Amino acid sequence: MGDKNIPVADFAVIGGSSTFSLDFPADLQHPEVEILERDLVFSTPFGESPSFILFRLKGDNRMVLTCKMHGWRPGVSRADASRQVFWVLQQAGVKKILSEGGVGALNHLLKPRDLLVPHDYIDFSMRKDVSLTSEYLLIMRESVCPEIRKKYVRAAEKFARGRVFDRGIYVVTDGRHFESPSEVSFFRQIQGDIVGQSMCPEVYLAREIGACYGRIDMVVNYAEGVVEDWKHEELKQIFYEEATTIAEIILECLQKVELNSSCNCQNLRKETLLKENRGREEV
Repeated sequence: MGDKNIPVADFAVIGGSSTFSLDFPADLQHPEVEILERDLVFSTPFGESPSFILFRLKGDNRMVLTCKMHGWRPGVSRADASRQVFWVLQQAGVKKILSEGGVGALNHLLKPRDLLVPHDYIDFSMRKDVSLTSEYLLIMRESVCPEIRKKYVRAAEKFARGRVFDRGIYVVTDGRHFESPSEVSFFRQIQGDIVGQSMCPEVYLAREIGACYGRIDMVVNYAEGVVEDWKHEELKQIFYEEATTIAEIILECLQKVELNSSCNCQNLRKETLLKENRGREEV
């Protein structure tokens, strides 16, 4: 465990709750997917990583690393788990990161099974100091890669059985508990559309390692106080019945995302200005 060499891969998929019930991507039995290695655990400066799968998309030989981020390991904080994952992706040379999850609806026009591709976030988590280094100033002007967003929306419109929304604001909380009705009321007032627990620190760490980041989220319940009380049985049904749809959307998006895109993501990471003062240079 933890002594394997990290393979080179340009693409990564971070599995969230929407595909947690699947063995992704094997369960899809997609003809373009070749599983190369399983149960890859790597040593990182932040502890042993979660288990990764390495697979190849046969069409243009795209190498993809994927892991599950839900179902947290005993004794590993969520902050360290995030550091472990993104350190591995950095060492692998990943340039494009696709993520997904299940979220609660803040916007009363949304309903369970809707798909939303967020374009921005508001972070109310307590994990804002999660980073790999202190070398960079991260500009979060375009936090989500617009090119990945476009590909995600097109893939969702191809496979989704319900409605697809091409923008929205993701409010990030810590969990694991769901939010209180008063919190939800506040999040709605500040124009949040959905609420979940995974977009941060992922979006920060992706920018830190110089990778483009995009995600798709399925509404799995109404947030507390929105429309009606959510039902645990309906939540369970969505997790199990819709996982294949999300997985198909991810694979479609993986095949369409261009490695050399025209996005501005690479220009939004700068060297930090907070460097040690080494004295004034002599003129």
